[in-house]
Amino acid sequence: MKLSSASILLALFASAKSANFAFERDQLTEADVGDFSAIAFGNASTAAAPPPADECKASPGTAAWPLDEEWAQLNISLGGALIRGVPPAAVCYDGLFKDEAACAFLVRNTSSTRFYINDPVTVLSEWPEGDTCHATLQPLEGESCSQGAFPEYVVNATSVRQVQVAVNFARNRNVRLIIKNTGHDFIGRSIGFGSLSIWTHWLKDFEFLPEYQVGAYTGRAARVGAGIESWEMFQYMDQYNMTAVVAGGYTVGAYGGWVAGGGHSALASKYGLGADQPLSIQVVTADGQFVTADPEQNTDLFYALRGGGGSTFGVVTSAVVKVHPPTTVLSSSLSFSVSGSNSPSPDGVERFWTGFDLYHDFGRTIVDNGGTAYSYVSRLSGNNSFSFRTDIELPDVSSTSLSAFVQPLVDDLQAIGLAVTSGRPQPASNWGAGGLGTGDRPGSSRFGSRLLPYANFEEPTLFAATQSAIRKSIEAGYTFHGIHLKPTEAVAGYPGNNAANPAFRKAIMHADLFDSVALRGLSADAFAQTHQALATSLDGWREVSPGAGAYMNECDLLEPDWQQAFFGSNYERLLEIKRARDPWGVFYAPGTVGSEAWVVRTEDGLPTQNGPLCRAH
Repeated sequence: MKLSSASILLALFASAKSANFAFERDQLTEADVGDFSAIAFGNASTAAAPPPADECKASPGTAAWPLDEEWAQLNISLGGALIRGVPPAAVCYDGLFKDEAACAFLVRNTSSTRFYINDPVTVLSEWPEGDTCHATLQPLEGESCSQGAFPEYVVNATSVRQVQVAVNFARNRNVRLIIKNTGHDFIGRSIGFGSLSIWTHWLKDFEFLPEYQVGAYTGRAARVGAGIESWEMFQYMDQYNMTAVVAGGYTVGAYGGWVAGGGHSALASKYGLGADQPLSIQVVTADGQFVTADPEQNTDLFYALRGGGGSTFGVVTSAVVKVHPPTTVLSSSLSFSVSGSNSPSPDGVERFWTGFDLYHDFGRTIVDNGGTAYSYVSRLSGNNSFSFRTDIELPDVSSTSLSAFVQPLVDDLQAIGLAVTSGRPQPASNWGAGGLGTGDRPGSSRFGSRLLPYANFEEPTLFAATQSAIRKSIEAGYTFHGIHLKPTEAVAGYPGNNAANPAFRKAIMHADLFDSVALRGLSADAFAQTHQALATSLDGWREVSPGAGAYMNECDLLEPDWQQAFFGSNYERLLEIKRARDPWGVFYAPGTVGSEAWVVRTEDGLPTQNGPLCRAH
């Protein structure tokens, strides 16, 4: 029988829609479970009621911690994929792992390698772990390396079966479970004391889908593994003459926690958030089952996994995402400063802040034209010294057009007497110019953030109050990072109806405030004092934007009323999904849906992940 062209096309659609990667077809079966009940599947409908308060997850040294023989059996079930979670800097301290040459490499040479991105336990912020094994050639007197919040074991996942085994084992043996991709975790969601970690870093399969259909969507798409990094996606974009929305940071895992938390990028004002891109998501849920969530099936998960927070509803192994026409992004930089050497008078300082106001007023023009901008403002040495720099980025424009677009701002800044340095338009440095992504290494930054509404930059009195609040925080010594964006529902397009923070839809800017907080030798009281100073500055931002929110991927975990700030009106619906899908509390991460049911008990009183995870009172 000869098939019509329409029938052939429908067959192609059906094939593209149903296919999974080869690593996803390797799934756990009842026969694999056998008599090893620790990896048996769960049943949410028959799950027991939550245990009483004070019950803690099993941890090393407790009676409930699995015996070595059981870990060995788990490793057999995983096909040898279980790794001991050794802190990288253990090579710098006396003990089993001492290696002076390896320590010297860590301290001096990792900036030119992918060591930390490819390490199974490292995250790129030290303080949430507890900074318990600091990379140093000269340890402080009495300082040692301890496990801290680094995971005890890591599953180097290269198949869905291994993910299922790990989820089932953690649930059945009451072991804390964490999920780690590339380690771009600055607040402690990919680490945990006494934990088993599922490492999705090597799930890097890719397939271009020239024809894909699901729900009301028909068009081009791409099937992407959860471990693909942004720089890798840029290469696929070149190869297939298309654009996919990914994070600007080259080594960010594009389809893990970035999408789950919302995900901003240089194309947010043109194509929406990362959370707006998935058409289908493949995920292992808390009962160990592997399911597909899309507009037609498991719609609760499809809603929650797009913006409802990472490490909360399951372990994503891959997704099918929208791809867009090939899009170029050009960037135009400009900067100005004021210092005691070139402008010692108060008038010079006020000119600087007037220039800051002019730039933020121009921000509406940037986002209204589909653009983004990335600015940094810092106080230099002395109260009268400040620096400002920004990159203004527009999609699909010529160099001449971008120069003409920015020139009115430059003219206004020069008209008030500022010496403006501007660069020639060039390809945006965070959009498609990436290589292997070397240089990532752990730091000690602490965030506070706010999704500042577009309306705050329209009405003059509110604009003045907003600018004053930002100015005060910079004058207090913090670094300000403003990302202009306008990811409305209109630009997000189909399939819509996701769990991204509603504050994103009304925002003109994701604003960050950076603090540095190295924990080496820092007491809980000292941490609290420094945090209170940061919180005071952030309070000013909250006062001028009541009812707005904060970006959960770059946030202060001590954010007041974090449920509203990170999730807005979506929280109650997300909590219902969480309780239905994970009645056991298998998935926990700080500042995520349902996490208020748990508390990390640290011995030193610091708000890190270095302590047993216990039910809250």
